[in-house]
Amino acid sequence: MTSSRLVLASGSPRRSQLLADLGLAFIADPPDVDETPLLNEHAVSYVRRLSQLKASEVAGEVVIAADTTVVLEDAILGKPTDAHDARRMLASLSGRSHEVLTGVTVQTSTESRTEVVTTLVTFVELSAADIEWYVDSGEPMDKAGAYAIQGAGGAFVGRVDGSVTNVVGLPLAETTAMLADVGHPVRSLRR
Repeated sequence: MTSSRLVLASGSPRRSQLLADLGLAFIADPPDVDETPLLNEHAVSYVRRLSQLKASEVAGEVVIAADTTVVLEDAILGKPTDAHDARRMLASLSGRSHEVLTGVTVQTSTESRTEVVTTLVTFVELSAADIEWYVDSGEPMDKAGAYAIQGAGGAFVGRVDGSVTNVVGLPLAETTAMLADVGHPVRSLRR
């Protein structure tokens, strides 16, 4: 475990970029945790549990951990296992609305706060050719719900109700508020 002033408990380049865009100095220290949902685990409990687990596995003066998932009709759509699974997920999202949930934990040596942020995303209708093109790009393979709003997958998003950075993987408004709540406002963490 690594100790530093601000640690991002994630290997996600998207989360790192969001924090870097705020001008924060941090190190990324991805924990090795099992992300398998528990039997009958609700999506809110799932992302809350994983963000807390990830935070507990990393040392630092301030630790930020997050877990994001896509939910369609109460079913958790994690990262696709293969191209066939990605096609299935994208077809199920086509022309429909779904929720993107991110559990965020901000932890210090004396306290820990966790919030779950929900964003409603609506996809346009996708043709089989659209899905095949996108799966062939490789982009869906390490993304919850098999798409990246900040990438080519953004072409499939017709509407977003809520935090866009939540869909990317780290809701910045809530994260910066939580940092301030634990006595580490963003301005004091700048390089």
